Amino acid sequence: MAIRPFPHLKEPPKTLNELWPWLRDLFLAFARVKRGKLECVGELTLSAGVTSTTLTVPGLLSPQSVVCFDPKTANAATELYGATMYVLTADRGNDTWTITHANNGQTDRTFQYSIIG
Repeated sequence: MAIRPFPHLKEPPKTLNELWPWLRDLFLAFARVKRGKLECVGELTLSAGVTSTTLTVPGLLSPQSVVCFDPKTANAATELYGATMYVLTADRGNDTWTITHANNGQTDRTFQYSIIG
């Protein structure tokens, strides 16, 4: 789930009349990237009553990716900074990571995340 909508760039135009608006959109897309407005963010809530949650982001996650978690609630911060949430190397796949975490009944362990690489 994207936190902020990101305007996708359309396919290159087939006619010369459509070239200038497309080039303007391309310029604006690069300007957004320069300001850090990347299309690699989302939201995740850890599952309650189990010891793992699957993060699935097709096309963005790989074993070499770095995922930064930003807690949105006090329980999420406790989970992250209490060192009970981690992803083993074996659990890092293409498009899917399995996050290991504490098994409890809290349903508000919500994070925003960004994926790099």
